[in-house]
Amino acid sequence: MPSYAAPLRDMQFVLHDLLEVSRQDIPGFADLDRDFTAAVIEEAGRVASGVLQPLNAVGDSEGCTLENGVVRTPAGFRAAFDVIREGGWTAVDCDPAYGGQGLPYLIHTAAQEPFVSANMAFNMYQGLTHGAYSAIRLHGTEEQRATYLPRLTTCEWTGTMNLTEPHCGTDLGLMRTRAEPQPDGSFRITGQKIFISAGDHDLSSNIIHLVLARIPGGPEGIKGISLLIVPKILVLPDGSLGARNAVSVGKIERKMGIHGNATCVMNYDGAIGHLLGEPHKGMRAMFTMMNEARLGVGLQGYAQAEAAYQNALAYAAERLQGRDITGPRAPEQAADPIIVHPDIRRSLMDQKSFVEGARALTYWGALLIDRAHRTGDRAADGLISLLTPVIKGFLTDRGFDCTIAAQQVFGGHGYIEEWGMSQFARDARIAMIYEGANGIQALDLVGRKLALDGGRHIMDFFEMIKTFIRENDGDAGLKTDFLDPLKAASKDLQAAAMYFMAEGSKDPHNALAGSTDFLHLMGHVALGFMWARMACAARAALTAGDGDRSFLESKIATGRYYMARQLPATAMHLARIRSGAAPVMALAAANF
Repeated sequence: MPSYAAPLRDMQFVLHDLLEVSRQDIPGFADLDRDFTAAVIEEAGRVASGVLQPLNAVGDSEGCTLENGVVRTPAGFRAAFDVIREGGWTAVDCDPAYGGQGLPYLIHTAAQEPFVSANMAFNMYQGLTHGAYSAIRLHGTEEQRATYLPRLTTCEWTGTMNLTEPHCGTDLGLMRTRAEPQPDGSFRITGQKIFISAGDHDLSSNIIHLVLARIPGGPEGIKGISLLIVPKILVLPDGSLGARNAVSVGKIERKMGIHGNATCVMNYDGAIGHLLGEPHKGMRAMFTMMNEARLGVGLQGYAQAEAAYQNALAYAAERLQGRDITGPRAPEQAADPIIVHPDIRRSLMDQKSFVEGARALTYWGALLIDRAHRTGDRAADGLISLLTPVIKGFLTDRGFDCTIAAQQVFGGHGYIEEWGMSQFARDARIAMIYEGANGIQALDLVGRKLALDGGRHIMDFFEMIKTFIRENDGDAGLKTDFLDPLKAASKDLQAAAMYFMAEGSKDPHNALAGSTDFLHLMGHVALGFMWARMACAARAALTAGDGDRSFLESKIATGRYYMARQLPATAMHLARIRSGAAPVMALAAANF
């Protein structure tokens, strides 16, 4: 059975050596000293390893069952959910006015990472609830906030989002679910939603569905969609629970992975709901939930890669096969451990350098969210809007690749279920699809985010990199291994953006055909930027004599690997982008 231990030292390095959280001029950050953050993430790691990780294989093998209209979660899930609730993990960054702890979103993100690595399917129940909480907090009435937020904060009630229908996923303008107004101001919702994660279960006393539907009188297409709060069990005026609402589970989907999470077909047969936000402005409110979810999904990508990497590393250190080509490393044994072989080292370094860079990028993204929300910094808000599709798309694409690489380290054993490696790959695979498939993330980046506010935010990103390089250009220890590769990669990204400006106006296909390559190009530049900053931080700590010297030197060596072996992929992506749409669009549809 696989094992997992939270990478506490690396998490602390990102929080304090890279991001210097306690020195940030963001309200609430001054209290985030090393002792405080250590206490939080150490306890999160303990719960993850001791409570959630042992249930990961259980959830995978048992799955969820539908019995008499009620979904039952796998054995042990209810007790584990009580542990999460009672420990306050559902309320880390929630508003104290509604029972939350009021900590920064960054601390919520760091605390969630071990839970996702240990048991991704389980953690989705509280993760989706957090998104519903955020949507109601920002767009609900005072009465709605008072009714729902205290119970969502504690996960006494849990939440979902209901977008997809059998005939429409990305193109929500085709939606057919209807909400008919009633004399008392409520609505009757009729329609079917599919792929609803945590759509029903036995972990909470009520489930609050946020449902996209059409209200009469709205415009056609996506601009006519509204968002409604539809509880599984009706909520009475005093906050107590009343009768069962007319919403039911049609079936539980049979899936490739995340078996421990109930992905449901939901049937709304005149269910009672109430408008959340303005009529016909449902996408505005829903994107509050989706944008938060997309950063969380990016975290899922690297968190699954982290768990898979830990097990691949342990296996490589123990598995005896062959001899080091330069001579035996373990002459007392029949063979050397496979970690001596360069190709295994390459695979492990690919995984390690990605995971650590991805963690840094995700935590930085969470910090930008805190800066935007807690200070009103519009530049931070624009930058995280630009980076969100990169974090979601690039980290889940590469995270899945890393789970496959980790499985490959096991050879044939990786293909055998008893070793548990396939679950990491199967669970990670969904992260590339839900909350907007990665192709859509690429289109969003190229089609919307690059031009947002006149292109200001991509220019700010370029300027941040230029400033960092200029400020550290005199450091010979950084220049060759980190700054020069970062400068070259950044120039590739700028050249790709200029190509889109010049050629996209002539033929939009030229931009769209290169969108996924651009997303990956920007992802590599973002991770290269993180690695250059981490190398700078590690060198400063070494100079000051702070921290574990071996850890810091390993951090620099890992970053050097990424810059030398991964970052050059930007040139390949630029070449693909510059080839334009012609190779992509050459065949008629009938000739495929």
